[in-house]
Amino acid sequence: MQNSKAFTYFICLVSAMGGLLFGYDWVVIGGAKPFYELYFDISTDPLMQGVAMTTALVGCLVGAMVAGAAADRYGRKPLLMVSAVLFTVSAIATGWFGDFTMFNIARFIGGVGIGVASALAPMYIAEVSPAEIRGRMVSLNQMTIVLGILGAQIVNMLLARDTTVAENMAWNVEWGWRWMFWAETLPAALFLVMSFFIPESPVYLALKRGERLEVRGERSDLTTTDTVRQQDNSLTSHLSPLPSKNPPLTSPKYRRVLILGLVIAVFQQWCGTNVIFNYAQEIFVGAGFDVDGMFINIVITGIANVVFTFVALYTIEKWGRRTLMLIGAGGLGLIYLTLGTCYYLGMTGFLMVAFVVAAISVYAMTLGPVTWTLLAEIFPNRVRGIAMATCTFALWVGCCTLTFSFPSMNAALGSSGTFWIYSAICVCAFIFLYRRCPETKGKSLEELEKELVN
Repeated sequence: MQNSKAFTYFICLVSAMGGLLFGYDWVVIGGAKPFYELYFDISTDPLMQGVAMTTALVGCLVGAMVAGAAADRYGRKPLLMVSAVLFTVSAIATGWFGDFTMFNIARFIGGVGIGVASALAPMYIAEVSPAEIRGRMVSLNQMTIVLGILGAQIVNMLLARDTTVAENMAWNVEWGWRWMFWAETLPAALFLVMSFFIPESPVYLALKRGERLEVRGERSDLTTTDTVRQQDNSLTSHLSPLPSKNPPLTSPKYRRVLILGLVIAVFQQWCGTNVIFNYAQEIFVGAGFDVDGMFINIVITGIANVVFTFVALYTIEKWGRRTLMLIGAGGLGLIYLTLGTCYYLGMTGFLMVAFVVAAISVYAMTLGPVTWTLLAEIFPNRVRGIAMATCTFALWVGCCTLTFSFPSMNAALGSSGTFWIYSAICVCAFIFLYRRCPETKGKSLEELEKELVN
């Protein structure tokens, strides 16, 4: 049994490496931004700045859009391997090219990898994990995401030499931003190699091939014999015989759970926390810090992100998904209301950093990991692939619109008005979640299907 648990942790960790690269690739550009903008001579061109910042997000949309159908057709494992290849190619190419167009093409390739990994990793983990630890295992994916974020923040800080020294600034503009992207190559290559040693998802095998012996063989490495028998019988009752035509995801049968998934996915982005990672320069400079102070504060937020994601690993199975989502929505609503008021009053310094760290901490132990856990749990086996891809696509649409809208909102309303709007969004989400979000902890995927769909 100890070997079974160890193997479960191993394959979940390998899958979650997609999250590590997702986090790194998504955040690294924030630290490289002040330097590649000077290199490509776009520091005074807001349109090209926006293109550079969002090219990868467009790739995320494409990756998420194709991930579901491809995973249902070819399996979960091959798609994870494809994402590893995309991450590796993008990491090398982004730092290599000195042409702005090719730079953006390389970023787009990395974005496709993010989109695929963000849709597939939590779904794969949920399908191979026993119900009693599924939440913790899916949260492991979020843990690797925040470790990737912290890794990018530390790499950026170490490579961004003192910007007050002319020689160092010149090095940053010519080489520093390149090494920020190249540093991703090693974990990307490791992910590719290790992905050869994980099995295919047993749910995929049962759904598409009917290989019940292989399903039992896969799960015997993952759980105890009794759990294998119970899960295998449950899968059989739900999957055999296969119907000639399965209702589409948009059918009335799945409408309620699809709306729930879409709202959860978009809210994770529109709660506003992620602008702190993408627009750290604007947020911390607006709070009275210079560029060097900005990098230090970014690392502080990254450490808080990791610490409170560890907290989530222990609370998600004790407190439950619903409770944590409500804490996240309500807590962020209150923090953003206070933070917006502080900006309105012109406050600067340590207190502003404290409120930003508080927002990151609440997000890290609630909406960050729990969103991915719920999305991986609430959909029936037959439509989980396409449903996860649809919700992940919606999540990245939310991320794109958030990224595009923040500069305009910040310019028109100021930081105070912007954070007050995020506070209002959190309050609306709290009301929706209170009324519609179920508790899923400790229940098998098949039990949840009976409760939420049938």
